[in-house]
Amino acid sequence: MSQMPIGKEPPEGYRPHMVPKALKMIHGGKPMIEQQQIDDGMTITSPIMNKVGSIFVPVRDIEKSRSWYCRVLGLNEADVQIMNGHLCPLPMMDGAGIILDTMPMWGGDQPGGAPSIETPAFMLLTEDLQGSLDYMKELGVELVTDIQHDHWFVVNDPDGNKLMICRV
Repeated sequence: MSQMPIGKEPPEGYRPHMVPKALKMIHGGKPMIEQQQIDDGMTITSPIMNKVGSIFVPVRDIEKSRSWYCRVLGLNEADVQIMNGHLCPLPMMDGAGIILDTMPMWGGDQPGGAPSIETPAFMLLTEDLQGSLDYMKELGVELVTDIQHDHWFVVNDPDGNKLMICRV
């Protein structure tokens, strides 16, 4: 059996599931998501999907944040529910979801709340970059940058989380 790549130590007790190279084709001969190839012709598969489900955004005031994100994303606030007093999943059109969270388990119950995201951790897409920048200005959103490389700009949400708006 081959060894793990240099500098990559598996978690204690981890046993990779070995699959013969011939079995990595499924769904009518289409290859599965690229898997790590090891020297003996076997592949290591992971039980973790290669897909982002949702992104958590730390907020201090869940109702204020819900209102702000609904205005920015053009959502009807009445359709966006707050769950368990601290979670607010935003209905997104496609791709990964966004969940606003006061994060009581991760510092949200401390003075000042959970730390904000200091670098853009995800991007929101637009087909009209200049229109999106103008819209954010109309809303009074704090701009971190103007349009950069004719492709993106960054704003702060009310909690100081940095959000990137990027041309499709």
